[in-house]
Amino acid sequence: MAAASQTIEQQIRAAFDGLTRAERQLCNHIMHNYPVAALGSITALAKGAEVSTPTVVRLAQKLGYKGYPDFQTSIRAEVEERLISPLAKHDRWAGGAPDTHILNRFADAVVGNLQATLGQIDHADFDAIAGLLADRDRKVFAMGGRITHAMADYFTTHMKVIRQGVTLISDMSNAWPPALIDMVPGDILIAFDIRRYENNVLQLVEIAADQGAEVVLITDQWVSPAAARARYRLSAHIEVPSAWDSTVAIQVLVETLLAAVQTLTWPETQARMRRLEELYARSRFFRRSK
Repeated sequence: MAAASQTIEQQIRAAFDGLTRAERQLCNHIMHNYPVAALGSITALAKGAEVSTPTVVRLAQKLGYKGYPDFQTSIRAEVEERLISPLAKHDRWAGGAPDTHILNRFADAVVGNLQATLGQIDHADFDAIAGLLADRDRKVFAMGGRITHAMADYFTTHMKVIRQGVTLISDMSNAWPPALIDMVPGDILIAFDIRRYENNVLQLVEIAADQGAEVVLITDQWVSPAAARARYRLSAHIEVPSAWDSTVAIQVLVETLLAAVQTLTWPETQARMRRLEELYARSRFFRRSK
């Protein structure tokens, strides 16, 4: 039996090196078209991936399932998990909550999320993202959804101190054309999208990708559909004993990215920060200690 705590993607990643060429081709097809590709018949999946139906069965068994129906059942459960409402999440946590204080339960969940997140981040991808963001020849854009827009705002607030050419895109679609008019191939879009995935984020990612932007998606362990158009993706674990998901692991990823870019650009960033401090002092922005 496949590990219940792992997503389908995590199961595939763990098994990938030991798969045959045809099985790897099937995995790539499933993940590129997830979850739709694996919700149909075994024949349709095999045809779409250009492999045989026995290859589909063998892959399911190598991932720890009895066969394709069992594999498909797991995918359906994962899709339901993606779309679960805040009320349903609360009821599920409240029903089996251990008899400890909420501070302890919540902190344990957050620490677990952070460990799981850091354990699955590809360091090469992370470094490549930092390198893109440090490239001053590329403009940087960021946006998020109803909840994650605050993360995009936090990211751009700090990134503007590190470098110029950084824009926060409004979550209102009527503000997109003026924001995107200057986006050219090679520019970067940082997009935030966690369950329940929002159509406006997917739409903007598609527009940016069509304009040649390098899309970096920051999402959850179930993965936003926008991943299909992203060059890089960072997935964070977000589930906690609450009606709402936690963004703590996402915040750690964002702050670490900021630190990495700052390190890569320190001579220029240091001069920029000194100038900013002069402007703050001149405008008496901060309260002076007595």
